[in-house]
Amino acid sequence: MNIRNIAIIAHVDHGKTTLVDQLLKQSGTFRENEQVMERAMDSNDIERERGITILAKNTAIKYKDYKINILDTPGHADFGGEVERIMKMVDGVLLVVDAYEGTMPQTRFVLRKALEARVKPIVIINKVDRPHTRIKEVINEVYELFIDLGADDEQIDFPILFASGLKGTSSYSEDIETQEETMDPIFETIIKYIPAPSMDSESSLQFQPALLDYNDYVGRIGIGRVTRGKIRVNETVACVRLDGSIKQFRVQKLFGYIGLKRIEIEEASAGDICAVAGLSDICVGETLCNLNNIDPLPLLKIDEPTLEMNFSTNDSPFAGREGKNLTARKIEERLFKETQRDVSLRVQRIENKESWKVSGRGELHLSILIENMRRENFEIQVSKPQVIIKEIDGVKCEPFEDLQIECPDEVVGGVIESLGARGAIMENMNSNNGQTKVNYVIPSRGLIGFTTDFMTLTKGYGIINHTFKEYRYCENVNIGERKCGVLVSICAGKSTAYGIEQLEDRGVLFIEPGVEVYEGMIVGEHHHDNDLAVNITKAKNLTNMRSAAKDTTVVLKRPRNMSLEYCLDYINEDELVEITPTSYRMRKKILNTTERKKEDARK
Repeated sequence: MNIRNIAIIAHVDHGKTTLVDQLLKQSGTFRENEQVMERAMDSNDIERERGITILAKNTAIKYKDYKINILDTPGHADFGGEVERIMKMVDGVLLVVDAYEGTMPQTRFVLRKALEARVKPIVIINKVDRPHTRIKEVINEVYELFIDLGADDEQIDFPILFASGLKGTSSYSEDIETQEETMDPIFETIIKYIPAPSMDSESSLQFQPALLDYNDYVGRIGIGRVTRGKIRVNETVACVRLDGSIKQFRVQKLFGYIGLKRIEIEEASAGDICAVAGLSDICVGETLCNLNNIDPLPLLKIDEPTLEMNFSTNDSPFAGREGKNLTARKIEERLFKETQRDVSLRVQRIENKESWKVSGRGELHLSILIENMRRENFEIQVSKPQVIIKEIDGVKCEPFEDLQIECPDEVVGGVIESLGARGAIMENMNSNNGQTKVNYVIPSRGLIGFTTDFMTLTKGYGIINHTFKEYRYCENVNIGERKCGVLVSICAGKSTAYGIEQLEDRGVLFIEPGVEVYEGMIVGEHHHDNDLAVNITKAKNLTNMRSAAKDTTVVLKRPRNMSLEYCLDYINEDELVEITPTSYRMRKKILNTTERKKEDARK
């Protein structure tokens, strides 16, 4: 069978996964009566809730006499490492660009990876059915991006297609009237322009896993493309490890892909994308070879973590009330299990403490791990995220990022002022149709906690995107710390309407009446820059019937809703977020009010 291997790449929310849905449906891969969810490739609950792709996934489509292997890649910067490795598995990419938004920071990042890997690009201008599309301008932006990234004459000679993933239409022309309910133009262009993989099945075996999966029965599963030769079930092969050593093992299972199903197969040949089980600690970038011909492929680069935070067992007064998995042993098992599947994650036990240093690619990367653990009935405490400082040629360096913001003209002044205080350097700025687009280079620590401020400053109308740029000299300036103080409870009990009413002129509350609190728990934000110890459980002394009834007329302001990301962004160095299956609570590291004041005085 003829094979084509392609990846779909794009900025977050430009419609990759929805487009794959339509390719699957219109290729006849599903039975006519088969029920298929929207965004079928996003199989994880969090992916479906947030509308983002977190893990790269592969599917295979049969079209005419061709088998087209498609890899749906993440669009978010925190998961960009997967995009780079996937380029080793494919011969071409579909670059999807929104017909209104045009090229964005992550479009630049994923396209750079594709051009470096010398794979063939096809550009799809998606969402052409949207109002206010800018199709001609977007095409020019795409060409400019290719030129900016140093594409040669061959790479810049790419076909452009126009589609609506939502409606399942596509065409060769930018004229909307030519859109038809078919994906055939995309299929035909893939077959015509994307080269077939090397089909050298007679040579000795070379297979390199670019992605990992994990299974409790067989351990790690390596997913990659057979570069040459064949691999069979029950065959004994050699694995060339990352350190150059060689380990022999028997291939227990082989998996291929068709539609959304992973199916067991007996053998895979050169050009096939498959999954290999049998070596429980197989790593990305190792090479499987025949025993009599050891010939490793070049190692794959794995992006280093840029952000770290401490995870620890929950030691708050409410520990054990809401979760089942509380012990250090269970938390450690779960964290190390995650590293089996996620090669960008690092976990290190902190000596003599029930704590672990967990390093990842960004706030979203780590918050999704925390959210998954919360849903699995874990109780943990986490510290404020910190950037990882690297020493390069004897100089301390920190990660910097490209940042692009877009917001209404009337609020841009406040955003520029806030970013200036966080060490951001403006690159360029332009305004169009009442919207201002500004590009910055900013230290990664300047972005910690900024998303929350940005949404407040722009009243939710702003768009923010950032992607890792490089490591630069680390300046010893205080960036990213919260400027305002907090309201901290001085006693345990249930919050009362009376107690909250007394505090409303002191700041913004995070909780409602009737919520259980403990000493040292953060219950609100102070209007000034110092912390304030408060009694939120205070009850009114009832003296007669009139004053007893008066409490019912109290109208309280709505408390601020604190999501998990908001809490992680919000806390300072001396604070923690307590995470349980049913709630998030922010607290001081030192709960006792007197001890905390002594510690502050010492500082």
